Amino acid sequence: MRLHRLTLTAFGPFAGTEEVDFDRLASTGLFLLRGATGAGKSSVLDAVCYAVYGEVPGARRGNPLRSDHAEPGRLTEVRLDLTLGGRRLEITRSPEQPRPKLRGSGTTTEKPQTLLREWVADTGDGTPGWRGLSRSHQEAGEEIRRLIGMSREQFCQVVLLPQGDFARFLRADTKQRAELLGRLFDTRRFGQVERWLADGRLAREAAVRDGRQRLRELAGRAEEAAGPDAEPAAGWVPAEDGTAASAEGLVTGVLGWAAVLRGDAAERLTVTAEALAAARTAHADAQARQVAADDLAERQHRHRTAAEQAARAADPAAGTTEARARLARARAALGVESLLRLCDSRAAALQAASAGRRERLADLHRLGTGSP
Repeated sequence: MRLHRLTLTAFGPFAGTEEVDFDRLASTGLFLLRGATGAGKSSVLDAVCYAVYGEVPGARRGNPLRSDHAEPGRLTEVRLDLTLGGRRLEITRSPEQPRPKLRGSGTTTEKPQTLLREWVADTGDGTPGWRGLSRSHQEAGEEIRRLIGMSREQFCQVVLLPQGDFARFLRADTKQRAELLGRLFDTRRFGQVERWLADGRLAREAAVRDGRQRLRELAGRAEEAAGPDAEPAAGWVPAEDGTAASAEGLVTGVLGWAAVLRGDAAERLTVTAEALAAARTAHADAQARQVAADDLAERQHRHRTAAEQAARAADPAAGTTEARARLARARAALGVESLLRLCDSRAAALQAASAGRRERLADLHRLGTGSP
């Protein structure tokens, strides 16, 4: 942002039209606004702020913009020529103010006006000049704020430090200066960062305490699981004072003890694995011996059965006697077979004749009684 020219009319203490050529003032570097109290030094800065944002700094917002010494027909107006974002702009603003009526006596209220123009190389006829951009307060304000990148409050805190607030700052004590600096430069974000850091510190401390407690619990569980034969190294449990040394001792002691336990466990695992391998080998040998024993028993059983069959085959008399006995029984049964068959046939005939007799008696009975 670079100021070129400021024109004031009936603004603040200036009853007429005054012009400030900032290009001429800044041609040799820094410049100083100097004058007696009430000469209008702060009003020049108020006019710059009013031209850019349509409002004066917060500490002077109650002061009237229109000069009390201005002629009734001279309207209050501020025109600022400046460069923003590489663009040459001209801002003209006039506040709401009374003016004489064009006809008759009395005054009427003039509405506030804003005009935003830009210097261009070609205005349409091939010549450079000012080209109107907007007459809307809102559009002009949004465009200027977009180019500056700061709100009015930020602009007044960073660029224009209000004179009254600075004087109070010089006379204030430490606490009042801190409050005033916080209000001037909006240090709330730093307070928020400080609170965020403090909350983070408390959270980390709580996490560290929880971690220590968890580590102690794990160490106790490891000691219980290790058994009475695996005693921890002396002094691994730190003092409960929460100091960095105790925390370091806790971590170092527990980790060292865990390394010892891990070595012992690895050694016991190796011994156990070797014993398991030997047991598996012995089990496989026993299974092989059992299979061999079962096979031998089966073959012995088959041998005994074969021996008995061979003994019976070697004694022909025993086999012939049994066969002769069976033949004799068969011949004896052959003599009575025909009689048994005849007896069975006669019994069947008798049963059939008895059934016929019963039927005939039943028929005679029906005939004697006259029954159908």
